[in-house]
Amino acid sequence: MKNPKDGFVRGRIRSIKFAFQGAWLLLTTEHSIMVQSSIGVLMIIAGFYFNISPVEWMIQTLAVSVVLATESLNTGIERVADFIHPDYHKKIGIIKDVAAGAVTFVALGALIIGLIIYIPKILVLF
Repeated sequence: MKNPKDGFVRGRIRSIKFAFQGAWLLLTTEHSIMVQSSIGVLMIIAGFYFNISPVEWMIQTLAVSVVLATESLNTGIERVADFIHPDYHKKIGIIKDVAAGAVTFVALGALIIGLIIYIPKILVLF
């Protein structure tokens, strides 16, 4: 909520505070975010283990970030839809399915990126 007494800097600091509160709320309450964050941590560990290049780090970080951001937006859409219409409604169901589909597209893209980065490194081990 915007406080009219806030100046530009103070308003930005409050915005950052709210953003971190939202991220923490997602990480501590949403199972899909917990799972995808755990996968992200595993990818970071794999990155250190396989000594991936700076470009691979950038691409991997971008992929993980986009998955988490898309899942966060999906959660927001689901919460708004449930707030507007708490009971089952076919059109609300379609909206929620489409939002989940967006997460699926991004997650598949991230999986492909992970395979491109790590399959050659795993094959070298054998």
